[in-house]
Formats: sequence, structure tokens, C-alpha cells
Amino acid sequence: MDSIFRKVERGIDAIFGDERHSHTKIGHECHEHHPTHHASNRYQSFAPQSTGNAKWYVDGCSYFWAVSEALENARESIYILDWWLSPEIYLRRPPAANERYRLDNMLKAAAERGVKVSIIVYREVEAALTLNSAHTRKHLEGLHPNISVFRHPDHVPTGYDIQKELGQSFSNMTLNTATLSKVSGDALKAIYGTATDGVVLFWAHHEKLCLIDRKVAFMGGLDLCFGRWDTNSHPIADSHPGNLDAIVFPGQDYNNARVYDFADVGNWNQNKLDRTKSSRMGWSDVSLSLNGPVVESLTEHFTDRWNFIFDEKYTHKNPGKYERIEFKPRHTHLGFHRRSGEHERGGFLKQDPSQLLGGLSDRFSKGVNKFMHDDSSSDEEKSSKRSHRENEPAKIQLTRSCTKWSAGHATEHSIANAYIDAITNARHFVYIENQFFITATCDEQRPVSNKIGRAMVDRILRAHEAGENFKIIVIMPAVPAFAGDLKADDALGTRAIMEFQYKSISQGGYSILETLQKEGVEDVGRYIRFYNLRSYDRINVSSTMKEAEKQSGVSYEDARKERDDALGSGYAPYGEQQSQGQGQYERYQQAAAQLDDSTWDSVSACYMDVGPDLRSVPWKGDPEAEISAFVTEQLYVHTKLLIADDRLGQYERYQQAAAQLDDSTWDSVSACYMNVGPDLRSVPWKGDPEAEISAFVTEQLYVHTKLLIADDRLVICGSANLNDRSQLGSHDSEIAVVIEDPVTVDSYMDGAPYAASRFAASLRRHIFRKHLGLLPHQRCDSPDPHGNWSPLGSHDSEIAVVIEDPVTVDSYMDGAPYAASRFAASLRRHIFRKHLGLLPHQRCDSPDPHGNWSPVDRGLNAYDWNSPADALVRDPMTRNFWNLWDGTARTNTDVFSKVFHCVPNDHVRTWKDYDDFFSRHFANPGTGKPGDAKVEYGHVVPDEFPGGVAEVKEWLSRVRGNLVEMPLKFLIDVPDIAIEGLQLNSFTQELYT
Repeated sequence: MDSIFRKVERGIDAIFGDERHSHTKIGHECHEHHPTHHASNRYQSFAPQSTGNAKWYVDGCSYFWAVSEALENARESIYILDWWLSPEIYLRRPPAANERYRLDNMLKAAAERGVKVSIIVYREVEAALTLNSAHTRKHLEGLHPNISVFRHPDHVPTGYDIQKELGQSFSNMTLNTATLSKVSGDALKAIYGTATDGVVLFWAHHEKLCLIDRKVAFMGGLDLCFGRWDTNSHPIADSHPGNLDAIVFPGQDYNNARVYDFADVGNWNQNKLDRTKSSRMGWSDVSLSLNGPVVESLTEHFTDRWNFIFDEKYTHKNPGKYERIEFKPRHTHLGFHRRSGEHERGGFLKQDPSQLLGGLSDRFSKGVNKFMHDDSSSDEEKSSKRSHRENEPAKIQLTRSCTKWSAGHATEHSIANAYIDAITNARHFVYIENQFFITATCDEQRPVSNKIGRAMVDRILRAHEAGENFKIIVIMPAVPAFAGDLKADDALGTRAIMEFQYKSISQGGYSILETLQKEGVEDVGRYIRFYNLRSYDRINVSSTMKEAEKQSGVSYEDARKERDDALGSGYAPYGEQQSQGQGQYERYQQAAAQLDDSTWDSVSACYMDVGPDLRSVPWKGDPEAEISAFVTEQLYVHTKLLIADDRLGQYERYQQAAAQLDDSTWDSVSACYMNVGPDLRSVPWKGDPEAEISAFVTEQLYVHTKLLIADDRLVICGSANLNDRSQLGSHDSEIAVVIEDPVTVDSYMDGAPYAASRFAASLRRHIFRKHLGLLPHQRCDSPDPHGNWSPLGSHDSEIAVVIEDPVTVDSYMDGAPYAASRFAASLRRHIFRKHLGLLPHQRCDSPDPHGNWSPVDRGLNAYDWNSPADALVRDPMTRNFWNLWDGTARTNTDVFSKVFHCVPNDHVRTWKDYDDFFSRHFANPGTGKPGDAKVEYGHVVPDEFPGGVAEVKEWLSRVRGNLVEMPLKFLIDVPDIAIEGLQLNSFTQELYT
């Protein structure tokens, strides 16, 4: 059998095909050499292995709460890296009760305390993206002199005459895939600009990082921007006709990218998406907080990026306005370095080639994590080690993707190296949750270059040849988060990404599944499975809305918009409010308060653990309206009052009217699919049944996570997607950490006792329980008492981090006892529980009692080890688990297909099938024109349910969690789904891979 070293060497060698560097193939040298310590570091990362404490957050609710705690306690510095930063984002919800926790208010308050705030955001091509980084910089720098914002890169025009080629000026141009497919290479260069070395700046800064006082770090998949905040039950309805102050997603934060993309985000309250007709799109994500020595690696990365941009842009521009940031390592004795060979501009002096490979074989041999493989100790020794390791910090290593244009360095792709290493050396399973899945098994799949898919194939073939029980689970979005009907010309980019993904997975001749079948693996589903996530909810458009409008004399929309305008205009810090009168909002609220409306504003709790039964959730109004209220979608406040003629403002008049109404209708029913949630069939509705049918909606739950968990012992988490853009190093800039927690928990793997890592096992179990509906409904307004809403420690002690928690937990793997990493196992289990609906419904306003809304310095993740729900996801390799996992996915898939005609769908194999199954029933997403007898996108087709709303609820009450099967046969009989009358050119192909 090959040595582990040779297996890793062969896997790393395959990552990039012809684009090899010394850090992807042993024995090959970069044309620009890394320093000696660079070559000797595991994964050939710039950062050595380090230590620290790690805390996970599944979804934005708890993560943003923890960030708000850390920002509130910042005393010296705040450093932020983001792809997109929205100054008006609320870190705590609902906004009306959390004025002080809007991001711009928090940064201003910190600056006024003397804290230096330094922010780097991606400078977009304005014709292609709607991030408005110019607004971010202008707004934040206008708050206080202590706030500095860099935008990078500058897309310097080449002088090419775009107007002559395209017939329109660049300033009036809107770039979409149809436009890009037609332009020449010269025009693209003119649009995106070039770096000093001639590289066209197609690529983005994609890191997400927030550093507080150089002591606590936040990182992962979540930007501090609109559309990312969400609870683990993912409510996609948010109308609240009985109380506008209960709105959770104000302005453009109520977003569904499948219907309308963000637009004019500088005027964030201008939202084209009608929340009384369209659902939002839920956002599933994972982020971390870290403390200890590893924070120095992250600080070094930030200061390196900051000083590179300063030297490139500000040595002559705006002299004196900005300054370089000095990096002072505290833990040099732990392996951190001062880069004595560093150029002033952040590059490295060339090293003697003979020094490049020093220790490299040892690095890879040791890089095959001894912790993951050393099971030779006796049970007594393991028990003793665990007791001594209870407070031992995790092994954490920072990895990144960067190159000359993004950081002034030779290309580094240590994230890809870490992915390959983790897959190659996994013993039992690999869990991947990612926004994209574009990879190759061979060079014939050009233009895709990364070979992470090849590593998956090779690992599965080893398992198949050895008769091992080995699994890879991949969760990803059903559809990329771009607006419009999939058949439309403007959806060329959406279809192109989908085609690249299907050719990576199951189509085209060289995909992972086809390659395995060619190699003799008949039952590929035994080894690798793909899944999506989906939500449903019920929009509260019960009769309470009409009654409040009638009594107040104000329309709901006018009152809500007035309230959004007030929420968006900013607040006097820390509650210093100035009342200027009342408007439509108050009049509506007063009227609504007088109404008896039992209709829930969301029913998302119904598919969470111990959630209500959807069939019992009340509705006020006719059944037809309730059917129309159901929707589905994929899972991607200082009031200023206006007095006019001594009358109340629209907001005040509405609120006063609503306050007089008795409305029992729930504003969301998402709790119904969570653990111990209410029965949807008993959830009240005020109004006619027809209106309730129309109120049900669905959408995919958008997967934005960038996560890999191996064997409940190792976690890779960061900003990097699984595609060329994130993995090659020469494209987007990224960070990720690799975490291995030494503290173990008793677990099982494949039916046998197993010491799982506390961190990995708790995260994986939590996620699984969420997906399965085995978590309780989550409140948004109140941290749980267990502390998982707080950040990690503030004491001294695209990027990704490698986290290896040496603390293990007793677990099971493949039926046998297994020592899982505490960090990795808890994260994986939490995610599994989330996807399976085995987490309780999560409120947006109340941190959970276990403390998982706090920073890491307030305590590590709390997790309910060995609870009934936890036991269901403890061992991901047994027949019982797979019966639960696949059974949940199959049932949910069937229900969503029946009730909502969701696409993609395995029944849709051709464009004619697409028209018959979807187009003839629904208006095109975002058109706002239902047409003859067509219903709104994402709603129920009432004519298909002769039993009315009761029949709809009967079907939907079967949904648990958000897990659904990925439809691998979607449009399988269409030769080329991307090209439907249009052609991608070679330049735009790179953009989508």
C-alpha cells in the first residue's frame, strides 16, 4: 500500500493540472519562491500551525449577536475585511427594539471611544455588481475621523472605446450574462481593468473577517451585509400586519435574489420585493469566533492586506489621510514570525531554491494528522488524556488564497491543499456544505482546473477496493442566487453555473459519479450523496391587514415604508431618540392593535424540533387566501416622526389601529417544521381559507456555507467556495482555518465506540439536527442561556482556518466507538440536526440559554450531548441514521414537489417538461405580472387541492427541517442547458468557474 505521504503527494499533484506550484506538487518550484518557513508549513500556508479556542455559529442570528457584543467591548482597534459591508445592517433583531445595534451606530460609538476602525471592502465593477462600496466608504468615514475604509482593487480603464463596440457608454451600462457573452476580450479588459502585471481584474476580495483589539477574531462565510442575518428555522415570511415593530427584516434586508437582486443599496429602504406577495430567501451559513495565538495569523493577514493597499494607492493619493498598520507579534515563541526578508510593499525577497523543500516530506507526513489516525492507546490512556485535555486549546491553522493582484505575493492556495489533505486522509466520512460545487476529475474538464473532485474519486475508489464503509455528503444550493426565470436569456449565467456543477457531479462524461461508475463502482450512492435545502412559510396577509387599513385610513405598505424609512435614516446612538411626530405607521399600528388576529406571521417553527403542527396553526380569513399565502424558496431603530397638520404619521396611525384588533394569526409558521414545534394544522388564521392557501410560500434555503468536516475530528471553515475562483489562489482572495480540537466526547462511528472531537462533533450534529428539524425554533431577540451567541475570549493568548481540537468526545463511527474532536463533532452534529429539523425553532430576539450567542471569551459552545435528538445524529455511518437522513430528504422533496412545483426537479428532464411542470402555472420571478390564471412564483396552485387549505396543511405538516434531495436528473435530456440561443465566450466562462 502507498505510504500516506505518497497518497497526499498524488492528491496535491492533481489539484491544478498544468498550473502547478511548489505548494501543489512536491518537487516543482514556483517561479517566485516562498520563504523557507512557507515551504515547511503544513499545506504550505504562510501561517504555521498554531493554537487557540474556537466557537462555531450556525446561521447569522447568533453570529451577529456575538459580533455586536465584541464591538461593544472594543477598546483599541476594529479591523474588518468584507466582500460587502452594509452600514445599515442590524446585528440584533427586531430592529425597532435595537437601535444601538445597527452596525454604523456601533462603529461610530466605538470610534468616539477612541477605537481605531480600519475596514477593507472589495471595490466592485459598478456595472456588474450592486454592492455600492462607494456608499460604504463615504457613509462610514463621514461618521468619525477614527474610521478609515479602503476599497480595492481599482478597475483602471484601459482606454479601449467601449461605446464604439457596444453602442452605449460605460456609465450607462448594466452588465448581465447576456451582455458579457457578446463582448470582446478588449472590452472586458476595459470594463474590469488590469493590474500592473497585466492580469485582468475579474476577481474579488472575498474574505470575511472582523478582529477586535487583535485578541478576538470573527470569520467564516458571513459578510456584515444585507440578506445574511437569519435564524436556524429560517422564516421566509415577515409582514406582521398586527405590529409593524415586530418586523425582523427591514428594507432591502428582506431579499429574495431569485426574484429581485439588490439594487440601489445606498437607499436601502427602497425594496422592490413585495413582502405581502413574495417570500424572502433563507440564508444558511456557518461562522466562527477565535482567540489565542491563532489570532496573530489573522492579524498578520489583515495588516499585510492593509499595507499592500496603502503602498499601492495612498503613498501619493490623499497624503496624511491614512497610515500603515504595524504588525507586532505577541507569540513569536509559538511559531509566529517577523518577516525579515519582506519587502516594504509586502512581498518577499527571493530565497535560495535549495531551501525551498527543506522539511517538506516531514511536513506532509506530520500533516497527515496524527490525532486523526493514532488509535493505538488503551482505553485507560485515552480516558486519562481526555481528562487532562478538557481545557486544552485546539490546534488551528490559517490558510488562504492570494496572489500578486490581491496581496502582492506569489500565488498561495493553501486552502485547496487543506481540502485535498482532509479528503485524502479521511477514514470514515467527509461532510461538505458549500455555496458552489465546481471541480474536475481530469484535465478534459477545462476550463475547470481544480482537482478536488479527483481527490474525492480517489478516496472513494480506495474505500471501494478495501470494502470500507465510507461516505461523502455534499449540501449545496439548488439554484445559484440570481434573479429570473431559468429559461430567460438573462439567466445564462445561472444556467452556466448549474451546468458546470452538474458536469462536476453527474453529467458530461467526466463527472465524479460517471468516473466512479467507469472504475467499477456500481452503487455510487453508497459512497457519495448530494442534497439541497428548502423552506416553506405562510405570509400573514390575514384579514387583520384590511381591518387595520380601514380603521387607520392608511395602507399597510405606506405605513411599513414609512417605518422602514425611519429605521434606515439612522438613530441617535444608544437610544437618544428625537420624536418629530407620528405618521402612517403609527396610525396603522394603532388600528392593528385593536384587531383580534390569531394568524401567525410565520409558520417556519412548524418544521423545527418540537415545533407546532402546521395543520393546527390558525389563519384569519378565507381558505383560498391561506393557500395563496404559502410560499417556498431555497435557503440561499431610532424613529424619526413627521407631524403634518397635527395628524399622526402613517406609521403611527396604522399601529394605533392594529393595536385595537384581536389578531391571532401567526406572522410565520416556520416553527412548525422544527423540533417540538406546533402542529401546522392547528396554527390559527384570521380570514377566509382561500386567502390562507395563497399565503403559503416556499423558496430554496440558500446554502452559503464554506465548510468541510472530516470524521468528526477536523473542521475547515472560512470564506472559500468549492470552485476555481476560491481555490486556485490566483483568482479571488480567501481565508479559512483548519481546526482540530483535542478535547474528545464519547461517540459512535459505524456502530462502534468512537472518540470524537468536541468541536467537530458538536458542530456537525447541530447542523444535521437543524437540517432534519431536530432543533427547537430559534427566537431572534433573546440569547440562549448556554452562551452560544457570544464571541470567544478577549484575553491575550479568502482566509480559512484549519481547526484541530485535541479534546475528544466519545462517539461512534461506522458502528464502532470513536474519539471525535469536540469542536468538529459538535459542529457537524449541529448542522445535521438543523438540516433534519432536529433543532428547536430559534427566536430572532432571544439568545439561547446555552450561551451560543456570545463571543468565545464568554465560553465555548454549549451542546446537549446525548439528548434524544443528539442520539439520532451521533453516528453518521449507521443504517438507522441513513434511514432518518434519506427518509427525511425524500419526504420533504415529495411534499415540496407536490405542493409548490419546485424547480429544479427530477421530473423535469427537458425544457418542455419545464414548461408543463412550472411555467404554465407561475409568473416569471420578478416580473410582477402573474398573467392569465397564473399564481405568484413560489406559491401554491389552489386548483390542485380540492380539499382546500386543510389538504395543503396536511401535506406540509409532513415536512421536517429543510433537507431535500438534489435533483441530478434535472434537464438531463437537454444537451447544453447553459446555451439556449446564447454562447459564453472564453473570458466569461472563467467568471463562472
